[in-house]
This record gives sequence, C-alpha cells and structure tokens, in this order.
Amino acid sequence: MGESLSIESMKATDVLGCVGTVTVLLLASMWIPLLGPFLSLLAPLPFLYYASKWGLYQGAKIFTVTVLILGLIGKLTGFPQAVYLCVEFGLLGLIISETYRRKYSFGLAVFCGTGLMLLLGAIILIITGLSQDLGPIELVLEYFKSNLDETIRVYEKMGSDPEQVTLFREFSEMLMAVIAKTYPSLAIVGTGFVVWLNIVLSRPLFRVMNLRYPFDKMDRWSSPEHMVWGVIATGFFLLLLDGTLEMVALNGLVVMIVIYVFHGLSIVLFYLNKYHVPGWLRFGVYFLLLFQQVFLCVLALAGLFDQWFNFRKMDKQNMA
Repeated sequence: MGESLSIESMKATDVLGCVGTVTVLLLASMWIPLLGPFLSLLAPLPFLYYASKWGLYQGAKIFTVTVLILGLIGKLTGFPQAVYLCVEFGLLGLIISETYRRKYSFGLAVFCGTGLMLLLGAIILIITGLSQDLGPIELVLEYFKSNLDETIRVYEKMGSDPEQVTLFREFSEMLMAVIAKTYPSLAIVGTGFVVWLNIVLSRPLFRVMNLRYPFDKMDRWSSPEHMVWGVIATGFFLLLLDGTLEMVALNGLVVMIVIYVFHGLSIVLFYLNKYHVPGWLRFGVYFLLLFQQVFLCVLALAGLFDQWFNFRKMDKQNMA
C-alpha cells in the first residue's frame, strides 16, 4: 500500500514537473527575445522523458493534463497559441518515445517523427484552411504576409526613414517570393530539425536521470546511398523544367542537401569523439559550422562524397 502511494505521489510530481517545464519553455517564446523561440523548441523533451519513464499510456495521461492546464494558462496570460504548441510538441514527444521503445535506428526515429508531425500539421492546416476557404499553402503564405505587413506598419508608426521602409518592403516582397517557392522544403527541414534537436538533447537528459538512451553511435549515421540519384535527378530537372515541376525539384533538392549536411555533421562528430576533443573546442567547432555558411557547404559535400570515399573507414553495416 505504501509503495502504491509512493508511485502515485511520484506521478503527481511528474505531472507538476511536466506542466511547469513546458509552461516555462512555451512562454519563453513570448517573454524572452531572440533566445525564447529557440527554448520553445525544447518543449517536446519533458513529454519524451516522462513517456519513456512511465510508458506511453501514462505519458499520454500526463500529456492530456498538461494540455488542459496550458490552455488555461494561455488564456490567462493572453497567449492562446500556447495550447496549440503544447499539443504539437507533446505529440512529438510521445512519438519519439515510442520510436525509442521500438528500438528504431537513429535515422528511422528522425524520419518517423518528422513524417508524423508533418502529417499532423497538414491536417491542422487543411481543417483551418477550410474554415477560411483557403488551401494549406495559401493559409501559411497569408500568415507570413500578414506578419511582414504588420512589421512594416510598425516601422512606419515609429517614424522610420521612408527610404528604409521602402527597402524593407522590397525585401519582404523578395522574401515572400522565396517562401512561396520553397515553403514545402522549409517545413520539412524545420520539422526535421526540431525532431533531431530533441533526440540529440534527450541523450544528456536521459543519462542524468538514469534512463536508457537507445542511440550510442550517432556519429556512425549516414544518409541512404541511393539518395545520390535523387540529387542528380532534381538538379537535372531544376535546370530543364519550369513551373510546378521546377518547384518540386527545387524543394526536393533543398531537403536532400540538408540531409547531406547532417551526414557531414556525423562525420565531424565521429572524429571529435575519436580524438577525444574537449568540450570547449567542440563548442567552437559547432559555432563555426552554424554561423559560417561555407562550412555548411563543406559538410554537405562531405556527406555526399562519403558514399565513395568512406571518410570514417567503416563497414557499411556499421552505418545506421
């Protein structure tokens, strides 16, 4: 009886811990400039941790309670979007925990998490768009356009130089043209990054909390070998086609290039681990890779040519 009460009290504590952590992470996007939106991307982590600790069923109950409480908090704080973010990130945490339980490979876990979240997002966009008589892509573009227009109006009200306002308006039009062509790939890449980020950051969390982490050799991951033909095909179509087919080829190429960037990153991580590079130097390497676009190009090329040169000198069977 005493043990049962102890377990129930731990579950109550876990619910409070999940609610508190998710609330702070989501509200940070509204209260903390610059860093806040990044912190909100970590909201799946509490759901992932508790679902892995207690199982999917108990994790789903914690998820339901957290959504209800976040809905109330969001209403009181004037941040109603919090409940939608909580649902999206909470489901992502549960999905990733299930890939852990099923012992999926690292690449398959990222793929499943990304695919299911994109499917959920598409369903939400379709339902929302039907109420406004808009398609899902048109709905997203309208959202971006309204935000840019609002930013321009703020600049005008602040008494900014008319020339600067004109330049910003021209830039916003160029940005909208780029988003209109590449939104599908941006959605895939953005969702994939959030899934990858939470899977990677769950590793130190699980180790601190004494939970089993399923991926011990992330530095051995590689992209599918046959994907190189996709790069060749999309590059070929991009040069020869136009209209809708050109847009499809462009978006496909963007997604595959980003996958090769992460392939290249796994190669860098392999050698950082092999030579036991200290943490402070690793931070410098990651900083350069993140903020110097030329290094991202090098990573993509390394990932692409690893298919032939096998930079890590490993058997193909060790790459998962």
